[in-house]
Amino acid sequence: MNIEELNTLSVEQATHAFMQCCTASAWVEAMVKARPFSNSRAIATQADLVWQTLEEKDYLEAFEGHPQIGNVATLRAKYANTKELASGEQSSVNQASEQVLVNLAKGNADYLDKFGFIFIVCATGKSAAEMLALLLERLPNNRATELTNAAEEQRKIFHLRIEKLL
Repeated sequence: MNIEELNTLSVEQATHAFMQCCTASAWVEAMVKARPFSNSRAIATQADLVWQTLEEKDYLEAFEGHPQIGNVATLRAKYANTKELASGEQSSVNQASEQVLVNLAKGNADYLDKFGFIFIVCATGKSAAEMLALLLERLPNNRATELTNAAEEQRKIFHLRIEKLL
């Protein structure tokens, strides 16, 4: 798809396209309404501007659209909504050792218990061991810091997915 095609999609089609990038409904709605875009830079700028105006509930909604890193069961279930653009983002987990996967599962559970949302990281290009190290590094943070960190990782993810979309 190119920018001209994105600009001329029906509201339903554009909603589907942007939902592949981020599952926060307020973000998706604002992106659909912001069309037409003049170029890819305009899309990226608008995506960031909208993201900055959202509230915690919107960020949490976006996080809910992600599987837990390393959890194959949630990968299958949650990627159903975003599979077109999310495929391959956690492919390095497939090559991880059993111990790394066990540690990721435990770290994810600890993170979810502590913060009330799953660990979000832009997984593209990172090994499972690298993602585990990042999870363990961020686990001591307070909730406000982690909400900010997770929101920034989500922002990186939707930018990659917008690039894939176009």
